[in-house]
Amino acid sequence: MVKRHLLAVLLLVTAGRPVPAQQKSTVADGLRERIARAPARAVGLYYRSLAGPDSLLIGANLRFHAASTMKVPVMIQLFRDADAGLLRLDDSVTVHVAFPSLVQGEAFTVGREDDSDSTLYGSVGSNRSVRELLELMITRSSNLATDLLIERLGAARAQASARALGAWSIQVLRGVEDGPAYRAGLNNTTTARDLGVLLVAIAQGRAASRAACDSMLAILGRQEFNEGIPAGLPAGTRVAHKTGWVGEVVYHDAAIVYPARGDPYVLTVLTGAIKEDSVAHNLVADLSRLVYANANR
Repeated sequence: MVKRHLLAVLLLVTAGRPVPAQQKSTVADGLRERIARAPARAVGLYYRSLAGPDSLLIGANLRFHAASTMKVPVMIQLFRDADAGLLRLDDSVTVHVAFPSLVQGEAFTVGREDDSDSTLYGSVGSNRSVRELLELMITRSSNLATDLLIERLGAARAQASARALGAWSIQVLRGVEDGPAYRAGLNNTTTARDLGVLLVAIAQGRAASRAACDSMLAILGRQEFNEGIPAGLPAGTRVAHKTGWVGEVVYHDAAIVYPARGDPYVLTVLTGAIKEDSVAHNLVADLSRLVYANANR
């Protein structure tokens, strides 16, 4: 069970006006009660309205293994480089599966058996465009596409840009499936707040140029894994989001939600050490449902 101090609600305001104490208590208690029933080591939640200073933070500064949510700052860096003329989305990249590890002198290979997308492995030795790799990295969470792009961009640059946007504690150290680095404890990490801040920057057109941010929103909107936050929303609700998971270690979902009525908002939910995927999915969906109900009162 998540410890009580991890469940403290730090702030909840609506349109610059304090929410009545009774409503605040109801929302906080509902989320707290649902989290407490989950077999999770920890849960982090960040909510932010895009129309005002509304915020709801529950364990939002707890640090988790980032899993595939680290692909969001990689995407941001790619578009920033395109804006600066350092690359073009139509540039070609030769597909390969072996990469140098973050651990000096070591190397690792990315394999289809641990990748949520297998299609790119059929292109080894041939060229694919940056645009195609970007699409696979976000919508199908391709690890191979991610490592090819990180090799081109540099993990440290993606981290620096993310921190400059306000995600001050995020760590983007390496590519995905870097076994030597993982065993050395050199991991990509994030908090619910870090991811939420990055999504707010994209939604507000501050992460890169406005056109680039609109492209990012469109790509996030084509996400193919929708078992978390979207599952807790009314059918047809527009969602732009990125998931991340490592079996029995973490399951995360970070989203921009566009209700049919009411203001859009950012919601990120990070979970740790839930053994069954379906249990993690249901937890995130339930928290999404509770937040949506409150946001649309």
